[in-house]
Amino acid sequence: MSGHSKWANIKHKKGKADAERGKVFTKIGREIAIAVREGGSDPAVNGKLRDIIAKAKASNMPNDNISRSIKKAAGESGNVIFEEILYEGYAPGGVAVIAEVVTDNRNRTAAEIRHIFDKNGGTLGTNGSVSYMFDFKGLLLVERSPGVDEDELMLSALDAGAEDVKSGEEGFEIYTAPNDFSAVREALETSGYSFLSAERQRIAQTSVVVEDEENLAKTVKLLEMLEDSDDVMNVYHNAELPEEPEEE
Repeated sequence: MSGHSKWANIKHKKGKADAERGKVFTKIGREIAIAVREGGSDPAVNGKLRDIIAKAKASNMPNDNISRSIKKAAGESGNVIFEEILYEGYAPGGVAVIAEVVTDNRNRTAAEIRHIFDKNGGTLGTNGSVSYMFDFKGLLLVERSPGVDEDELMLSALDAGAEDVKSGEEGFEIYTAPNDFSAVREALETSGYSFLSAERQRIAQTSVVVEDEENLAKTVKLLEMLEDSDDVMNVYHNAELPEEPEEE
């Protein structure tokens, strides 16, 4: 659930990914299918596929699984057609929500997404109803460690084409234009950097504090149900959610 605290949310998602590895791999497989359909099965010439393979490896998806997903996608063109859809709406308390979906059944998915919003006191909107509140950017997170020199990282990122590098307590946020994301990621990987997260994301311009506890609980439940949906690849929102305590 990408929102207020990028670091806390990414770590939460990674912990959840470890617990639900099969579901995560299935979702990545769908993203691979879309990328192969659009640009072919050779990562050397398909930048989108290269990005998804990097994401798969960051999610600890085995190389054999990645290869099988690519071969399956290349061989099933015409059998299963996945499409990408964006759903926008509001959770209780005026929280803007975007769900990025990859589905082979538009009607089934539309009914499920509408049910999730309705069940939790939200409102599903039309295209463009909340997406204007988000900036579409490439975002790479590099954790702070003794082996990462701040000045060197910033210089390398900016030289590679990054728009901005922000330094924080937990690490570094590297922002890129969407079209420059792949080049920046690959340049930094070549320089030996690894990422806690590296994806194109919809980043909220401002955040909303949900003060009513009932609305906050409904908002959290709505976001969790979207995350759990097999068809939903990514969920973005502009709520400031309380950070979950770390497990010991």
